[in-house]
Amino acid sequence: MRQCVNPDCLFLNPDSFQFCQKCGNKLLLRERYAPQSILGQGGFGRTFLAIDEDKPSKPYCVIKQFLPQAQGTDSIEKASQLFAQEAQRLEELGKHPQIPELMAYFTSDNRQYLVQEFVKGETLQTELDKNGVFSEQQIKKLLIEVLQILEFVHSKQVIHRDIKPENLILSSENKLFLVDFGAAKIVKPQQRTATGTIIGSAEYCAPEQSMGKPLFSSDLYSLGVTCLHLLTGVSPFDLYSPMEGEWVWRDFLNGNVVSDELGKILEKLASPIAKHRYQSVKDVMQELNFVDQNVRRSPSQILPPPPQPPVKIPRPSVTVTSQYQKLEKLLATRKWREADEETKRVMLVVAEVKKSDFESEEDWLNLKSLDFKSIDNFPCEDLRSIDWLWATYSNDKFGFSVQKRIYQSLGGTEDFDHNIWNAFANRVGWIKGEVYENFLYHSDVSFYNIKKSPEGRLPHLVVGGYHCPRGLVCSFVSRLEDCEI
Repeated sequence: MRQCVNPDCLFLNPDSFQFCQKCGNKLLLRERYAPQSILGQGGFGRTFLAIDEDKPSKPYCVIKQFLPQAQGTDSIEKASQLFAQEAQRLEELGKHPQIPELMAYFTSDNRQYLVQEFVKGETLQTELDKNGVFSEQQIKKLLIEVLQILEFVHSKQVIHRDIKPENLILSSENKLFLVDFGAAKIVKPQQRTATGTIIGSAEYCAPEQSMGKPLFSSDLYSLGVTCLHLLTGVSPFDLYSPMEGEWVWRDFLNGNVVSDELGKILEKLASPIAKHRYQSVKDVMQELNFVDQNVRRSPSQILPPPPQPPVKIPRPSVTVTSQYQKLEKLLATRKWREADEETKRVMLVVAEVKKSDFESEEDWLNLKSLDFKSIDNFPCEDLRSIDWLWATYSNDKFGFSVQKRIYQSLGGTEDFDHNIWNAFANRVGWIKGEVYENFLYHSDVSFYNIKKSPEGRLPHLVVGGYHCPRGLVCSFVSRLEDCEI
């Protein structure tokens, strides 16, 4: 069905119709986007689930229509400016892999629209309603993942101002997305103490924000309150006692176990007094990591281990020899799939895996992986060259050194451990979930998009391919250690 977006109509029409049967309104926006149904409505607009008819795969997208409830010319003008600012913010912030990408911003029939990437999944509020309260481990992992997103948002001098369970979506790939930047505010130095528009959801809104003076730590307050709600299933209004001047959330745990260490972090996050609160994402992360450094994952947890932010790995420049010039060209032009295949080819050559031992060159290239002896004797200079090329052209997102860091951060050693291997393969996107049989094939092109691909995903074909002996990764990491990579 096609949804009419005329606010006075909203009639559902058959898919083949170009114009609304009821009001005659055009059903395709920009001759491209076909609204399907209403997703929701807020103070500034209405959102629709839509299909992008221009793309062969007909993917879903989200259309947000500016539809202010404000009264008076000045108020509507202000609302219109905020909507336009949201589009500008999304264009920049959508570069983060866990913030929906802005696809278009335009005016049609004197109404403003923005089109965003559709995140398939459920909000954390829906997860709470369906599955009950979150455990301590789920909250810890949620905190780390959202804090990493907020670190990026705050680095762009933006305060989200509306962190709440409804604005956190757990995607079908078990990754959290922060959505709805309609209330976000760009902070300029001269405006840090100025009183601005009062905006945000009252239950999760920091006291200073409710007075029109939001701070970066206001987002941390909202995140802390969100966690308290998810742990108890109770409205934040009922979790705070104005008579006692403190949070009484522990009275509503009903058997849900929360350690004193995490409890103290949450209460400091949600302190009503701004100066008693954590002042930055970094402060929270340091304390959380200190408390939680020995936590292990469980397949039953909702949230997987969050991806670590790319780390700049100091390394000396490498002189690229002629045999790696093709690989460098492919990486420089961001042809990740071809570069992965070229990496396998050159490593087979360097490891002296002879084509003559195979019936055809195709069989040689289809070799599932190098063997243990080839890995143990692989020249360090060549490993450094390949790693340097991958890390340099992916801005330290891909490369052997990145994979080694992730593997060791999970407790991986040269001794094979089935659980650590599965956790590592899941983290870098070689399998889906905790089961190795859920291997993700290279035909899944989306994993070759550097923005969407997990950190450490590539190179893959030589030591991460389907039917690759799982212990080989342990041996490979050991060789990287020997080569000081």
